[in-house]
Order: sequence, then structure tokens, then C-alpha cells
Amino acid sequence: MTVNIALLGFGTVASGVPFLLQENSTKITAQAGTDIQIAKVLVRDVAEKDVLRAQGHAYDFVTDISAILNDDAIDIVIELMGRIEPAKTFITQALQAKKHVVTANKDLLAMHGADLLKVAKDNGVALYYEAAVAGGIPILRTLAHSYTADKITKILGVVNGTSNFMMTKMVDEGWTYDEALAEASRLGYAESDPTNDVDGIDAAYKMVILSQFAFGMTIKFDDVRHEGIRHITPEDVKLAQKLGFVIKLVGEIVERPSGIYAEVVPTFLPKDHQLATVNGVMNAVFVESIGINEAMFYGPGAGQKPTATSVVADVIELAKGIQKGAVLPAFNTFARETVYATKEDLVDKYYFAIETDDKAGQLLHLAELFHAENVSFEQVFQENLGDNRASIAIIAHKMDLNQFDSLVEKISALDGFTLRNTIKVI
Repeated sequence: MTVNIALLGFGTVASGVPFLLQENSTKITAQAGTDIQIAKVLVRDVAEKDVLRAQGHAYDFVTDISAILNDDAIDIVIELMGRIEPAKTFITQALQAKKHVVTANKDLLAMHGADLLKVAKDNGVALYYEAAVAGGIPILRTLAHSYTADKITKILGVVNGTSNFMMTKMVDEGWTYDEALAEASRLGYAESDPTNDVDGIDAAYKMVILSQFAFGMTIKFDDVRHEGIRHITPEDVKLAQKLGFVIKLVGEIVERPSGIYAEVVPTFLPKDHQLATVNGVMNAVFVESIGINEAMFYGPGAGQKPTATSVVADVIELAKGIQKGAVLPAFNTFARETVYATKEDLVDKYYFAIETDDKAGQLLHLAELFHAENVSFEQVFQENLGDNRASIAIIAHKMDLNQFDSLVEKISALDGFTLRNTIKVI
């Protein structure tokens, strides 16, 4: 028996699939219990088909999705086109055609995953997507299988390579945000529009998916509080280093007594925290649980071979069931009612960077404002900026999210004060 697959797209990651199938064929066949063969590849148009054939690729390239949907010999469809459409339409059609689907499309899964999983269930097929989070790190399958006996209490993740590369340059070499972005663009890490990476959107998509596997709750993307690294300055970085911290863009999912909460925000990490050593374009997911306690999973978050490896691992799992004629289980079977934490239940420390006129009494104004919110200072740093301006950096003791939001609003409205930045402190 041979399990036939079809590729939707033949870009960087997709072209890594045939490479792995060829280079590691003996192990893959042994693990799957059957041969795996690429039956068809969907490309944009005839011109792309001609270019790929001229490059020596001998696959059956097609330009119409129906050529794959109507081919009863095809068992698994691999979507590696990216973005929402036409990927969503094609995946839906493939599932309705009773074909299993493997995808790495985090954007699509975060926004429409619940709908697609229902289509898969209704049609008796499976939708797998290990590569959608931290490409080369097998984190989803680990959470789904290795943590079945454990209760996860918190997930922390450095899961966007572009922003992490930039922050590494800003921390290690003192670069500005603009300098780091220019280098990330030059090296091809940042897209022409870097918004998703630098504003925390990409990482927020991944938090949506991780929440399902770690906590069994499906949270909405719009309910993931997220901000990016645009406002991080060399002054923030220097102060963090002086205090023994490293700034990273960190995604967090935590379960409190009242429910679950997810966010992606710039964070002061202690230098001895495992995530503080995750540099460059690398990714890591840090898991806290009552059984294992603490564990970190580290590796490449993107790239042709790492991502293709996770994709092919999904194909192997599906192929095992197909050749046995078994009903394939859902990728994630942990599900419970989604309950969101209250703001009063979310308590953390924060750093506030404020600019103001360099005159007596300004710090007292801030102290009174914090005191009104029942929040005290842990550390305060003042610096003369020249031109009768001063910088005040405050690390406050723990406060709940209501207190934090209120302080941000009140400082922003205070005459003569500019709230330049806030950063979470772990």
C-alpha cells in the first residue's frame, strides 16, 4: 500500500517535504508502515509550472484544486501556502472531500481553527498542524501526549524569531529598534511589512493554539492582549541590564482560579531565567506544571527543513492510521469550557518609563498617583535628559491588571508627563 499526498504550494517549506521523504526514506517508511508518495502539487499558474519543471522537478503539477479534490487516490493534503485565503477555502474543500489535512498555517488556525476542526470531525477525517507553532519544536504533540497526566499552570514562550533576533541585537549590541529592523530585513528575517512580527500579532496567534493544547480552552485571538517591541529604547535595555534583566517579547498563558489569560508583551526576564538565553531567531516554550514542574523546549521556529520535519511527522502519524484502516484521532483531544480570568486575579510587577519636566515635585505627583491605586514603588531611577527634561523609571511592586490599566490611563492623562513605555517584570 502507498499513501498518496498532495502539496498545496511549492515554496520554501513545501519543497522541503520531498527532500525529507527522499533523504530519510528508510526511517519514514518504517515509522509509517507504508510508502509515502507525492501524487500532485498545486501551483499558481502554468508559468510557475514551467519554471519548476525547468528546474528539474518532475512532479505532477496542477493549477486547479479540483484536480486534487477529485482524485480518490490522494489520502492527505498538505497546505503550505500561508495566509487566510485561499488556504481556508482549499482546506475546507479537502476535508469535505474526505481527505486528511496537514498545515502549518498559524494565522488561519488561530482565526478559524475551531470551524475547520468541526469540518474535519463532521467528515471523519483529521486536521494536524504541529508546524503551526515554533516550526521545528514538537511542542503541540508533546503537550497533547506527554502532558496527559499533568496539569499545566503556565506557558511562557519566545515564539517569534524576527522580534527575538531584533531584541537580541538591541540587548547584546545596543542597537536601536530601527537599526535592528533594518538588519532583520536585510537578512530576510523580516517581511516587507513586519507588523505581525514586531507588534506581537504572530506570537498571539500561537498563544491561541497553545492554549488549546495546554489548557483545553479555545480562546479568541481578540482576547489575547498583545503589544510589540516598537517602543523599546536603548535606555530601557540599559536599565534592564543594570537590574539583572533581559528584555524579550514573551507570550504567556496562565490559568488562575477564575480562568485563563493570554498575552504577548515585552517582558523583563531575569538573566538566569532559561528563556533569557534564547537568542537570535531561535524559539522556546517554557512549561510550568504541577507534575513535571518546569521544562523548556528549544529549537528553530522556522526554516525549510525544521518546519518540513514537523509537517512530515504529521503525515507519518496519519499514514499509520490510514494503512491500518483505523479511525484517526483528532490532533488534540483535550477540550473544556473556556473561562477567562478576571483582572483582579492577574497580578504582576511592571516597569514604567516616564518623561517629564525637570523640576521639583514631579516624582511626588507620581508617588501620590500610585498610592491612590494602592501600589508602591520597588525601585526608582531618575536621569536628567537635558533641555529641562527628566526621565523617571519606576519598577512597581505587584499589582493586578485593573490597577495597571488605571495607572496607565492616569499617567497618560497627567499634564507635563509622557508615559513612554511599560514593560512586564517577571
